[in-house]
Amino acid sequence: MRVLVLGGGVIGVTAAWYLAADGHEVTLVDRQPGAALETSYANGGQISASYAEPWANPEAPLKVLKWLGKEDAPLLFRLRADWRQWRWGAQFLLECLPARTRHNTIQCLNLALYSRDCLKALRAATGIAYDELDRGILQIYTDAKEFEHGVAAAALMREYGCDRVVRDAGECVAIEPALGACRDRIAGGIYTATDESGDARMFAVGLAALAASRGATFRWDTAVEAIETAGDAVSGVRVRAAGGATETLTADSVVVALGSYSPFLLAPIGVPCNVYPAKGYSVTMDIGAHRGAPTVSITDLAWKIVLTRLGSRLRVAGTAELNGWNTEMNELRCRSLVRRTFELFPDAAERESAQFWTGLRPATPSNVPLVGRTRYRNLWLDTGHGTLGWTMACGSGRALADLIAGRAPEVEFAFLGHRGATPLHA
Repeated sequence: MRVLVLGGGVIGVTAAWYLAADGHEVTLVDRQPGAALETSYANGGQISASYAEPWANPEAPLKVLKWLGKEDAPLLFRLRADWRQWRWGAQFLLECLPARTRHNTIQCLNLALYSRDCLKALRAATGIAYDELDRGILQIYTDAKEFEHGVAAAALMREYGCDRVVRDAGECVAIEPALGACRDRIAGGIYTATDESGDARMFAVGLAALAASRGATFRWDTAVEAIETAGDAVSGVRVRAAGGATETLTADSVVVALGSYSPFLLAPIGVPCNVYPAKGYSVTMDIGAHRGAPTVSITDLAWKIVLTRLGSRLRVAGTAELNGWNTEMNELRCRSLVRRTFELFPDAAERESAQFWTGLRPATPSNVPLVGRTRYRNLWLDTGHGTLGWTMACGSGRALADLIAGRAPEVEFAFLGHRGATPLHA
């Protein structure tokens, strides 16, 4: 069948790949001149399947209150006169209830673990390269009480199939020798050997080329303006090319993978999509001749940031700012990332080479992405992955291709509009 994919980030490109591999006639549309030039451009680089817990948990509300007004806070909630933000925030509070947190954790974890397996299979089948490192992820704690909480959480996640292993400070340094410079500050760590890291944009660009070799068409520099419907189906998608010409594209099925901008396209046709942007920041620095950069991907729990080796570069990313669809760069937040990097790793990289980036990560209140069919029989969603877009991209794309083909996905997850979905033991 003819399938139209709206959105050219890592989520949209991955969906296009699996659909093209299934034999469909795929066209992808995106307003940018190439793949992964917005939210997927410079993310943290982690495929963190074993760390897929949602932000919404019983401890979150007090932390958010504590961080209000702090410009370098890990999660900064800028209150706005925006009903979308208030609706999202109210639902977020509901998702912090223990039973909801458990339910959402299982859903996120199931999809993330499945996605990691799909990525490995795709890499083995295609040989795609994206500065990948298969050395695991190490969470480090500089606060003893936070470490105790992390040890308890690791025990719980092991029950769900995660290989989180508790390590003391000495063992953390043995896993990543670059931590030797801050050993006296480390209370302990949690190590997952099966997780990975890599450059999401490099992956998306490479996979787009592979999808094109399978017959997929990419309409870059083309903005999506509206979805048109007739009865219970989408009849067309109105787009505008860079030169200003408009046209209506038609297809048998349409996939919305527009990240934080998905609600604007879906609201006029009555499709609920409670996705709100969580603006993230990253810094990319050249390692050069420095010997103090980590090679194992590190998560610093105190600052809620990740540090990932990408070839000859070091990517430092994190923090979340709920400030609407504002894409202005806040250099203070980026410079705090640089400062923390050199506190932990004094000889990590060329400080002067730092390149700042910000992007809008599409978050649902539960952190569970929206994947599946809508009220319209030929309209599908693949959005709302929050900070786990790179982690969940392959699993979401593969499962969506299964659903569109009428097959049961191989992962236990409550897909939208899928009657066979289960409540995931929650």
